[in-house]
Amino acid sequence: MRVPFLDLTSQYREVKDRIDADVAEIFATSAFVLGKHNRGLEEEIASLHRVKHAIAVNSGTDALRIAMQATGIECGDEVITTAFSFVATIETVVQLGARPVLVEIDPVTYNVDPAAIEAAITPKTKAILPIHLFGQLADVVAIKEIADRHGLFVLEDAAQAIAGERDGVPTGHWGRACGISFYVTKNLGAAGDGGLILTNEDEVAERSRSLRVHGMGRERYYYDEVGYTSRMAELQAAVLRAKLTRLADWNARRSELAAIYSHELAGEGLTLPTTAPGNNNTWHQYTVRHPHRDALAAFLKENEVDSAIYYPVPLHLHKPYAHLAQGPGSLPVTERVCQECLSLPIHAHLSDEQVRFAAAKVREFCRSHAVAR
Repeated sequence: MRVPFLDLTSQYREVKDRIDADVAEIFATSAFVLGKHNRGLEEEIASLHRVKHAIAVNSGTDALRIAMQATGIECGDEVITTAFSFVATIETVVQLGARPVLVEIDPVTYNVDPAAIEAAITPKTKAILPIHLFGQLADVVAIKEIADRHGLFVLEDAAQAIAGERDGVPTGHWGRACGISFYVTKNLGAAGDGGLILTNEDEVAERSRSLRVHGMGRERYYYDEVGYTSRMAELQAAVLRAKLTRLADWNARRSELAAIYSHELAGEGLTLPTTAPGNNNTWHQYTVRHPHRDALAAFLKENEVDSAIYYPVPLHLHKPYAHLAQGPGSLPVTERVCQECLSLPIHAHLSDEQVRFAAAKVREFCRSHAVAR
C-alpha cells in the first residue's frame, strides 16, 4: 500500500471549481496584485485568529523578517529562540543585523523550553521568538510572563500553526506580531510561496504594509524607509481563500489520523508526540523519535511509506550559524532530537487504512530493533 507524505492533487480536486473560476477571473481582469483576493484573505485570516490586522506577503520568511523590522528589531539586538526550526527563523534575525540567541527545547513538545530563556537574557535582549512547531503553540503563558517581567516583547513564529490556540486564545495574540507561512506543505498551502503577518497593533500593521512595498508610505512613489518586494500575488491569495474554506475539516481529519497513530504505536519503544495542556494541536506533523531513525526511514521507504526528517541538523551546526553556539554538544537535547526525529504522513487525504498500514510497518521495525530507552 502506498502512503504518500503529501497529496496536493486531492486538495486541489476538493476546491477545483472555485480555484479555476477565480483564476480565470484574475486573468480576464488582469488584477494580479493587491486586489480583492488579497483583501479577502487578510480579512478572513484576521477573523479566524480574532486579530485587528492581517498583512499578506509573498512568503513565510518575509512575514518573519517584516514583522521583526516593523516591531523594531535592529542591528545589535538579541532575539532568543531555538536551533530546532527551519532556517528562516534565525536567518531573518541575522539579515536585520541582530543576533539569535539559541536556547534548548522542551524534550516533549520540541518547542522552546521556558526554563532556558531566563538565563539567556542580557542587556541586549529585545525579544523572545518562540516557534510554534509541528502545529502546537509553545508555552506562551510562561514566555509572555518572562517577557513582561524583563521588559521584552514576544514575536511568534507560527509558520506551522495556523489556527493554533492556547487556552482558546489564537496565535497572533501572544506577541506583538506573528508570522505565518503558506508554503505548499503547510496545513493551508498556496500554489507556491506565501505568508502573512498578524498583529493587533496599528503602528506595526501600517509599517508592515509599507515594508512589503519597498517602504512606500501612503503616497505612491514616496518612501519612508528601505523595504522589500513582498506583495502576495492575487493568484496565490485566490488559491488560499478557496482552501481556507476546507481548513477546519482538514485539521479535524489530521487530528483523527494522529489519534490512530498514537493508538497503534503505543508501547512500541518510540517517543510519540504529546500535546501540551491547553493547546489545540493542528498536527502539521506527526513526529516520532527512535534511536535508529535512519534505518526506520529506510525500512518505511522500502515498504512504500513516505516519511520526512524535520530537522536533520540543528541550525547551530550549520556553517553560517556556527558562531551562535559552542559547537556539537552545546545544545544536547536539540541535537539528540535531530538525530532521532521522523515525521510520518498525516495529511487530510489519507485513509484510516493507509495510516494503520504505516503504523503497522513502524511497529514491525520497532519490534525487530527493540532497544532500551
